[in-house]
Amino acid sequence: MWGFVALSKDSRRRLGSVVRLMHLYVGVLTLLTFGLSGRVQAQSDKPPETKPGSVIGTVSNVNGDTVVNANVVLESSDRKDRRTVVTNNNGFFEFHDVKPGIRYYVTASAEGLSEWKSLSITIAPNQFKILTDIRLRVARVSTTVEVTQTSEEIATEQVKIQEKQRIFGLIPNFYVVYEPNPAPLTTKLKFRLALKTAIDPITFLGIGIISGAQQAGDTPDYGQGAQGFAKRFGANTADAFTDIMIGGAILPSLLHQDPRYFYQGTGTTKSRIRHAVLSPFVCKGDNGKLQPNYSSLGGDLASSAISNAYYPESNRGAGQVFTNFAISTGARAAASLAQEFLLRKLTRKRGDSK
Repeated sequence: MWGFVALSKDSRRRLGSVVRLMHLYVGVLTLLTFGLSGRVQAQSDKPPETKPGSVIGTVSNVNGDTVVNANVVLESSDRKDRRTVVTNNNGFFEFHDVKPGIRYYVTASAEGLSEWKSLSITIAPNQFKILTDIRLRVARVSTTVEVTQTSEEIATEQVKIQEKQRIFGLIPNFYVVYEPNPAPLTTKLKFRLALKTAIDPITFLGIGIISGAQQAGDTPDYGQGAQGFAKRFGANTADAFTDIMIGGAILPSLLHQDPRYFYQGTGTTKSRIRHAVLSPFVCKGDNGKLQPNYSSLGGDLASSAISNAYYPESNRGAGQVFTNFAISTGARAAASLAQEFLLRKLTRKRGDSK
């Protein structure tokens, strides 16, 4: 049988407080116990094949150093099933509640480093998947350098094409431009083109043919025989050289004119004939505008005048100068007609613009 002990009022108050605390503790413990049991029971109620898994890993660079604050994305073919985390101070990341049986991809990226992407990952039920060898490389820097050619460089390339132009692959056809919008020639290029034409072996062959024809016609009055032919060959060489250099280089440089023939190739036959016939009288300036062809006319006139110094006395005089000038200018117009309607088809290695 229990005995009762008389307690003071304060003692009974303290004992009541202790009893209430014990009741509270037991209640909380009971709640946690039953709650936890409920969660465990709920988890255990899921079929084993549907239990989610986890994906974890560490992001590092090629040197093996961990990458902090790297963005890691877990995504499936379903765009809604996409999650992103950021690596911690140890480069670590983790994804929980990952659905099993679904193909996932993990992508890791960081500023200044190239992106890393995994192959497809399929999580088994309740699997703890650890990704290894996530290494980000230094991003490749693509530098685009825009190279802009100067007008002189473009003109030089175009002249190189012109210097390969030969009728039947043999006769020089350097002074014809097939490019629709060629760059203007510099003084250096004008002299280069003129000198190359003047000293070409085929130029001397042509001079020899002309000298032979003059020898047969006994004009100019140099006489016959080897001595007469040599004088004619020398005079014709001087004529050609002075005409080419003065009309093709010196005057065009001083007057800023282009000594080349610009092939038209399109339009009516009448317009093309007009273009060709007027070419000795109208040229294109270095500024691209049409202007009187003082260079061509001046070259023909100067060459004819200089010939007075070495032609026989019977073939000198103002009349002879202007006769030779008219012949040279007419021959130039005829050559331009041939260029416009015939010689392009016969010119090999021409710089066509297609």
